Amino acid sequence: MSTSLKARIADVFEEPGCDKNQGKSEKDRKKGCSAQLAPGAAAGGCAFDGAKIALQPIADVAHLVHGPIACEGNSWDNRHSASSGPQIYRTGFTTDINELDVIYGGEKRLFKSIREILEKYDPPAVFVYQTCVTALVGDDIEAVCQRATEKFGKPIIPVNAPGFAGIKNLGNKLGAEALLDYVIGTVEPEFTTAYDINIIGEYNLVGELWQVKPLLDALGIRILCCMAGDGRYKDIASAHRAKVNMMVCSKSMINIATKMEKRWGIPYFEGSFYGIGDMSDSLRQIAKLLVQQGAPDELIGRTERLIAVEEARAYQRIEQYKQRLSGKRVLLITGGVKSWSVVAALQEAGLEIVGTSVKKSTKEDKQKIKEIMGDDAHMIDNMTPREMYNMLRDARADIMLSGGRSQFVALKARMPWLDINQERYHPYAGYEGMVELVSEIDRALSNPVWQQVRLPAPWGDDGETLGAVPVLAAPATDLQANRFLTEVAAHALGLAPEEVPA
Repeated sequence: MSTSLKARIADVFEEPGCDKNQGKSEKDRKKGCSAQLAPGAAAGGCAFDGAKIALQPIADVAHLVHGPIACEGNSWDNRHSASSGPQIYRTGFTTDINELDVIYGGEKRLFKSIREILEKYDPPAVFVYQTCVTALVGDDIEAVCQRATEKFGKPIIPVNAPGFAGIKNLGNKLGAEALLDYVIGTVEPEFTTAYDINIIGEYNLVGELWQVKPLLDALGIRILCCMAGDGRYKDIASAHRAKVNMMVCSKSMINIATKMEKRWGIPYFEGSFYGIGDMSDSLRQIAKLLVQQGAPDELIGRTERLIAVEEARAYQRIEQYKQRLSGKRVLLITGGVKSWSVVAALQEAGLEIVGTSVKKSTKEDKQKIKEIMGDDAHMIDNMTPREMYNMLRDARADIMLSGGRSQFVALKARMPWLDINQERYHPYAGYEGMVELVSEIDRALSNPVWQQVRLPAPWGDDGETLGAVPVLAAPATDLQANRFLTEVAAHALGLAPEEVPA
């Protein structure tokens, strides 16, 4: 690992917003995060993957991976981050280094790749991602990017986050550091208003940002930039002129919020767009901080009127689901801000939370869970698949909400499952998103397929009947065939043959 990368990692782990690091002694804090990854830990994502996830939703720039083609293949478009315009971020660019590049170095190949992208696509900027192999052979992507910037007159941004540097969350922060070092503050906006805000750590999954933006537009609040969902390079470069920052996912980009507050005096708060109450609280926080920063006082009154209207409409729409969902038990396997924000949203629909994962949650996240759930808070730090299966099989939960990696545990237990993570196809943010979430849970629980798959199979492991159904002779006539089907149906339903409806 290079000296510059070590220094950068040490700086990231001095982050005042990281409660885990601040809980260490002065001596331990200077060491940064020296613990080695356990075998198999990369299954949760490496540092490169984390940096790519954090920055790829910037829609109008080219994202070039300097490394073997498999690195780009494994990280390309792995979230449903939507764009309202440019689509170049969906194109997978890689230098595709080979054995000769490992021996002689891949810096020339990188420079040529940057030139080819600029000539063919003409993006406003190119983000270059370091990977394990190129970092190990010593390719200096900072020097190459600096030379390319001077040569072509466009910003070429190095993202020095090779996979071996650490876990995905560290990569998120290293990607954020690249924005702080090379992007934010380099461009002045065409104009500013007293209502300008930045939204940090929001990825516009399945267009969730677009469910929130109309609410802000109705209040006259302008999103100066979103980091990084549906983001634009120029907007992010001018983000230092915003009046307020909203932190959506503190695990990923808290260092941007704290350093922007230190450098430009921009206050920030952590909020959530999930759930009716949390959406309203976020709007109130934005309005309050904007007024403190110089916006007219009447903004607070307009915000309260908008909240009253939207809350009444949302509660009216979810009322039809409450009778069916009331008392249903949910196992929530997620993390970060969703570990508490989704809890609040589900409780508003009358659902009971039997457990919520806190594997990727901060100290503040855990405190909010306790405030929401009280003494009944069951926080799961690291539940194994076997434990998930046992909880579902024993009917201690009626449905599991999680990411795609856990879906097969629920399916094996023959229990409903709903995707709540980044791979999902339904947006759940804002008031509209809350109604959508409740509707999807109701559909999953009411799906008749679960009653079907829970019936015992009428065959054994060898494909032969083993008493699950009566062994009858093959029917010779239509009358015998009808009698055969009636007896099979009676056995499956636990009825006498004469009780089976015709």
